[in-house]
Amino acid sequence: MQFTPQTIVELADELGLGVDDLEPYGRGKARLSLDLLNRPANGTGRLVLVTAINPTPAGEGKTTVCISLAMGLRRLGRSAVLALREPSLGPVFGSKGGGTGGGRASLTPADDINLHFTGDIHAITTAHNLLSALVDNAIFFREEIPGRGVIDPGQVTWGRALDINDRALRRSIVGIGPKTDDLSRQEHFDITAASEIMAIVALASGLEDLEDRLSRIVVGRTHAGQAVTAGDLRASGAMTVVLRDALRPNLVQTEEGGPAIVHCGPFGNIAHGCNSVVATRLAMKLGDYAITEAGFGFDLGGEKFLDIKCRLAGIWPRAVVIVATLRALKMHGGAPVAICGEPDTTTLIKGLEHLEHHLATASAFGLTPIVAINLFPNDTESELLLVEEAVAARGVRFARTDGFARGGEGSLDLARVVSEVVDLTDVAPPQPRFIYNESDSPHDKIRKIATVVYGASDVAFTPAAELDIARIAEPGLLESPHLHSQNSPLPHLRPQNCRSPP
Repeated sequence: MQFTPQTIVELADELGLGVDDLEPYGRGKARLSLDLLNRPANGTGRLVLVTAINPTPAGEGKTTVCISLAMGLRRLGRSAVLALREPSLGPVFGSKGGGTGGGRASLTPADDINLHFTGDIHAITTAHNLLSALVDNAIFFREEIPGRGVIDPGQVTWGRALDINDRALRRSIVGIGPKTDDLSRQEHFDITAASEIMAIVALASGLEDLEDRLSRIVVGRTHAGQAVTAGDLRASGAMTVVLRDALRPNLVQTEEGGPAIVHCGPFGNIAHGCNSVVATRLAMKLGDYAITEAGFGFDLGGEKFLDIKCRLAGIWPRAVVIVATLRALKMHGGAPVAICGEPDTTTLIKGLEHLEHHLATASAFGLTPIVAINLFPNDTESELLLVEEAVAARGVRFARTDGFARGGEGSLDLARVVSEVVDLTDVAPPQPRFIYNESDSPHDKIRKIATVVYGASDVAFTPAAELDIARIAEPGLLESPHLHSQNSPLPHLRPQNCRSPP
């Protein structure tokens, strides 16, 4: 069976989309309209989460497995839509390389997606640094925050952002000059993917919700120790204008012509590390299977996907695919990276304890786990069978996948297992089972995550941690009194159907 990439218009037509539903960026990519969120679904939208054991230098291949799984489902005649994270330029030019899959399980146009794409990350960088500039202006002009005083330069917590790995800028000094010497201070740059604004865009349900969330960003404190927000600086409206187009997800395709929505959130170890809420919701509306990925390992990216994103978006996966490789399992069993590709039953058996912990965590969320064994050319049959026997002994389904080398054909077995497991949930879909309740105290939330997901016996809070928790819980920080003020330039830009979640 031969598949080839389509034009973006042909791809949109396959999804039941018209010319008014997207804004093409050349032949291979387009932005999707947020209005699609309010239309009847084209598919049944069964959500499948792909996560992995903890990352190692040996590699696991979550994105490659995601793409090849969607390819495999498509080869089986199933309607599958990917919802993936957007690559960050810093890692692309660093040791990690691109974020569009690998081998024959890749997205296209890969170069565009890995570089400037449709400008989302550039817009987030600009919005972040716009707020940084307004903070410095407020300090320079000693702007009075009503009832709280002026910003203390020594308590500014909002830095700057750049989507390049520039180590020299991690710590710097700003405000040097004849008129600002007395206001100079230490500053820091984060890579844009680590910006709080990246997390906010990924969680926002629409423009109103985006502006609301931006207004609550804490940028620092006054000399009296009281918090100052972006809303206090009347910055959230302008920032939302900058981010207006970046909130709209991007449509591309796999190399076998299947649809993929790529948007936001490349870092799983920072914030929630997922693609956007709107991208996942659209994938669920447009296909029978929505395949998405959580960053880092299941204990970090997977937990945040479930406890934060799913809770907020009102969605829940039908199954979770946990990706593992023999190489990575051996590293978790103590093998050095230089020799983890060599046969070593001892470290492999020890590394299986790591996989078993993730399987238990999936059960704690009430989810059915499926183990995807991502193949490497030098894997031995005896060691593959050893892993399969260990997984089967726990009553867990599994499948080998060779998508890197063979594309969708290499993931047909995985696609069959996933479809079988997911289809069986149609009668009684799994209900959300979170690790903590929203009403829990910050201490209890942290303790539950640490003990259930990470295997800790208990948690000890340092004085610095206690101070941070107390500041997070300050009255008023979770409210948005500055939203929709007369200073907001947004009313004429907002679609009427955008509403904040309850």
